[in-house]
Amino acid sequence: MDRLSDFPATPAVAVSGQLWLKLESFQPTGSFKVRGFLNAVRGLRKEDLRAGIVTVSAGNAALAAAYVARMTGIGCKVVMFDSAPAAKRDGVRALGAEVLSWPRPRVLAWMAGRGWENMPERFVHPFADPAVMAGHATLAVELLAQVPGVRRVVVPVGGGGLAAGIGTVLHAAGRPVEVVGVQSSGYPLWLRTFAEGAPPALVPDTIADGTTAPYDPVMHDRLRSAIDRWIEVPEADLRAGVAELALKHKVVAEGAGALAYAAAVRLADSEPTVAVISGGNIDGSRLAELLASGI
Repeated sequence: MDRLSDFPATPAVAVSGQLWLKLESFQPTGSFKVRGFLNAVRGLRKEDLRAGIVTVSAGNAALAAAYVARMTGIGCKVVMFDSAPAAKRDGVRALGAEVLSWPRPRVLAWMAGRGWENMPERFVHPFADPAVMAGHATLAVELLAQVPGVRRVVVPVGGGGLAAGIGTVLHAAGRPVEVVGVQSSGYPLWLRTFAEGAPPALVPDTIADGTTAPYDPVMHDRLRSAIDRWIEVPEADLRAGVAELALKHKVVAEGAGALAYAAAVRLADSEPTVAVISGGNIDGSRLAELLASGI
């Protein structure tokens, strides 16, 4: 991994006596994903990048891949769910990347069949690539310096790359810090997987589109060791959390970005806690709807 100073840093802001928000929504692409893609692309040889990169994403990894590709002067192609928010699809195109917008079943079949192996571009896995997770882990190093007394870090979990990176660093640091993984009741994939012993068949029904990645067995043991506790946030609480972040704390967060905050509010105890606001890429119409319901 490159030096920590080479990665875009974000602030940790105290919003109450024992709660801090780690504002990854302030990243140049509006989410933490730029950390991982920057680390992954920097670690590849020039000859591996001649045809550019390709990834698959609900939106934020797509934006990060497109941003890093433009930074480094290479091409980028992204497979996206056709249900991804328009703001994310438009943002990817604005950064110069090609978007392949497919129905969710086609995307899942492409992933299961390792469809990228038939493409000339270098595939960068949006969450299971070790270099991507190592890039995400720089967030944990930052917050240990920013909030030295932290005893709990609450993290939204989708594919699991962010949580695995953070949990690995915090546990390796030997600090008494609990890592709490959060999912919405509208897509509690990992909670159900660990509770039932096998991944359930779920159709996402959540505003946290950034956490709707399919089950990947590569991440199973990594998340089991990285996460100390799991919390499921009711979808209604998540929607209220987006509005409360904006109206009370002046922070714009997308659904996935508000998950950790909604969970941290439910905990409401004296433990010094950092909630990772993982992203702020939300459609204006969705934000307006949630703000209206939160007034």
